Amino acid sequence: MSNNVRVRMAPSPTGPVHVGNIRTALFNWLYARNQGGSFILRFEDTDIARSKPEYEQIIIDEFKWLGLNWEEGPDCGGPYGPYRQTEKIAVYQQHAQKLLVNGWAYLCYCTMEELEAEREAAHANGEVPRYSGRCRDLTPEQEEQYRREGRRPAIRFRVPAGEKIVFDDMIRGRVEFDSDLLGDFVIVRPDGVPIYNFAVVIDDNDMKITHVIRAEEHVSNTPRQILIYRALGFALPQFAHVSMVLGADRTKLSKRHGKAYVGQYREDGYLPEAMLNFLALIGWSPEGEQEIMSVEEIVRQFTLDRIAHNPGVFDIDKLNWMNGHYIQQSSDARITDLAIPHLQKAGFIGAAVSPEEREWLQKVVSLVKEYLSYVGQITEHAGIFFRDDISPENEAAAEALQGEHVSLVLRTFTEKLAELPLLNPENVQALLKGMTKELGLGGKKVYMPLRVALTGQVHGPELNRVIALLGKERSLKRLHALPRQMS
Repeated sequence: MSNNVRVRMAPSPTGPVHVGNIRTALFNWLYARNQGGSFILRFEDTDIARSKPEYEQIIIDEFKWLGLNWEEGPDCGGPYGPYRQTEKIAVYQQHAQKLLVNGWAYLCYCTMEELEAEREAAHANGEVPRYSGRCRDLTPEQEEQYRREGRRPAIRFRVPAGEKIVFDDMIRGRVEFDSDLLGDFVIVRPDGVPIYNFAVVIDDNDMKITHVIRAEEHVSNTPRQILIYRALGFALPQFAHVSMVLGADRTKLSKRHGKAYVGQYREDGYLPEAMLNFLALIGWSPEGEQEIMSVEEIVRQFTLDRIAHNPGVFDIDKLNWMNGHYIQQSSDARITDLAIPHLQKAGFIGAAVSPEEREWLQKVVSLVKEYLSYVGQITEHAGIFFRDDISPENEAAAEALQGEHVSLVLRTFTEKLAELPLLNPENVQALLKGMTKELGLGGKKVYMPLRVALTGQVHGPELNRVIALLGKERSLKRLHALPRQMS
């Protein structure tokens, strides 16, 4: 364990963070916590047109919801800031000038049209497009001519020829690239804004990042970044590239698979500890077969060598199972707090909830929470307590109201319920048992028609608790309305 370990997550604040990126952030956080190190948050906000402060806040809220706290960041500062790239433009330009002076970079005056023509020619010849190097060795006179034409130069990195660029990935092992396949690449745009591969190297060096744990799509960026590290005289961090997250159809997880952002799951009523537990197991395996794990257990076991090389699958059924477990383990009061906004949105309750109403709602939650995969489903399972227009939900329910015994059961229960002095689950259960014995009928012939008459359903929570929560007045009202529905 080393408290010198420093890792980071650097999202672009152009929208909510994708589930796959959140999983990568989680792996960084877990590694830092396992090693007693530091987790840093910074924003790569050089996409000026799309980066917005509200997206920064969304990202911060999503991280905090999951419990991914950080030691340094744009909201709390730190010794190696600033933690937004737009606040470091002058720093990037200074380093770019250094590379120009020592010959590692040069000014490129190529227009977008010229570069596009190069790419099209390469495609036509069946070649991988890469920059031809046409501006690599311009004379001062040629540069002056381009300037007189009004061309604004980008800055390109001068890639050395004939080199093997090698690094040891902590997950993937030895990775090797041929420099001749890279081509000279842009590090600063004509408008002075740095390209990702340039800025990220400077940021990671300035923030003393020791381990760069990121998605496998960045493997191809690594050789370019290694060249920049070398040219600037920076020490290399250790690299670890985690596999992507796939949907159930084994394609890259996207909106077509459903929800792609953690905030959407939060809004639906998934619990943060369930989401963290679930995401940790996508591509990482603990020591045993245990799947339900506390964050402390995950931190204790987390190592990079247990991250799989193959992509992980976002299995919504597994998430629902896991989240249902955590809902069961949560207090009724907590789930009620989470359920109230969903009940309000469905129009079941008003904006103001009195203490008495909340107490009753908590009893409803206690009764139905075992059926919930996520709290948003409360409107499906608790609707019977808010709607009085009850009718059989399907043919099986309608059939339960047929038979010679049904009228006798409903009439007898109605009479006994009306006379019951105190309505609670225990008294209702005693009433039902006594009635079953008195009528000489099997339990199913008594309970099933009553359940359908009162809820419209053939399955559900314990009937005595349902009746107690509905109350005498509403239960009798539904029973009296039943003959009209059966006619």
